[in-house]
Amino acid sequence: MGKISPVAAKYIIHATIEIEGVVDRPDVIGAIFGQTEGLLGADLELRELQRSGRIGRIEVNTDTRSGKTKGSIDIPSSLDKAETSIVAAALEIIQRIGPCTAKIQTQNIEDVRVSKRTFVVERAKELLKNLMNASMPDSQELTDEVAYSIRVMEIQEYGKERLPAGPAIDESEEIILVEGRADVLNLLKHGFKNVIALNGTSVPETIVDLCKKKVVTIFVDGDRGGNLIVKELASLADVDYVAKAPDGKEVEEITKKEIHQALRSRISGEQAKLELARETEAYAERRPLFFSRPMVQPKILPFNNRRVILPLEQKQKFKEMLENLIGTRGAQVLDQKLNVLGKVPISELVPTIKSLNNAAYAIIFDGSVDKELAKAAESVNVKYLIGMDSKIKPNECKPIVLTVNEL
Repeated sequence: MGKISPVAAKYIIHATIEIEGVVDRPDVIGAIFGQTEGLLGADLELRELQRSGRIGRIEVNTDTRSGKTKGSIDIPSSLDKAETSIVAAALEIIQRIGPCTAKIQTQNIEDVRVSKRTFVVERAKELLKNLMNASMPDSQELTDEVAYSIRVMEIQEYGKERLPAGPAIDESEEIILVEGRADVLNLLKHGFKNVIALNGTSVPETIVDLCKKKVVTIFVDGDRGGNLIVKELASLADVDYVAKAPDGKEVEEITKKEIHQALRSRISGEQAKLELARETEAYAERRPLFFSRPMVQPKILPFNNRRVILPLEQKQKFKEMLENLIGTRGAQVLDQKLNVLGKVPISELVPTIKSLNNAAYAIIFDGSVDKELAKAAESVNVKYLIGMDSKIKPNECKPIVLTVNEL
């Protein structure tokens, strides 16, 4: 007897069967053929349909428990929708199988082409994604990839501190000193091979030695952290020139044009010292002073017209944590034991503070204390706000505001 190929089936009839007794699979198939015989006319006779390949192999799965049999029936069909529906409905007239009462219920008719179409669409999406990922890059992508590979290959470790540096440090009379590895990579990308990084906030001995032998330009970020690095380096070594990235930008992210403009606008080391000194004097004139004699630890810090007693250990920890944040644009939230509750970027600091529910004791961050931040900190009873500088007036907020100069 011929049978339909599974590939040629357009529909599959899914039905369930419940039998009050124990029967075998052949009994169910025999009942389907026998009890529908002559019911649907010669054109829809199941035996003839199966013989011609328009109805496929009838699959019956049964499970017998406690003297009752339950199972499922699947019938593939290549008939049209109406004819397939008639065959599916005819199954439900079967009420007995052998000596047992039976009930067959057609659950649904599955359109095989829909599931195949769904598979085709999903597979096509996957193939298209793979094609796009593996497609030929454009000229700019090729250029960027080659340039990146070259600058990564050119970067080296210099001196006993293994500082990130370009390949031309030794042979160049002039060198450019930057803050970190990412700055070195950006300058290498744009053709500057005489560049070396401090690789931290402290000044390595190798840098001090190079400052004695070379003409040194220190190139720092356009923020307060950059000023602090210039100030520290100038106190330990001879700096010939100082260049700064545009305000609010970092050396690692600026363009070739911005790099050249910053280097052309560099000022002498002596001029930089004078400007930093004037800035420090101006700040000292603005802040209120309470003591005319030297103070001993614990230190009383003048701020907001209040006397703030800060233990030495706590002061040192605040200072160390603030220095470690220089240039990161990040913040740390501390509990009363000065344990770090979490670290967040400055852009997320205000919403983070508002969600603290009085858990924070101090907040240390690489930025300026402003009204919005102070108000948020006051709402959750933060005691200390420690930043690079402050934009708020004395007595304008409840939290005690400390800046890097006061630590």
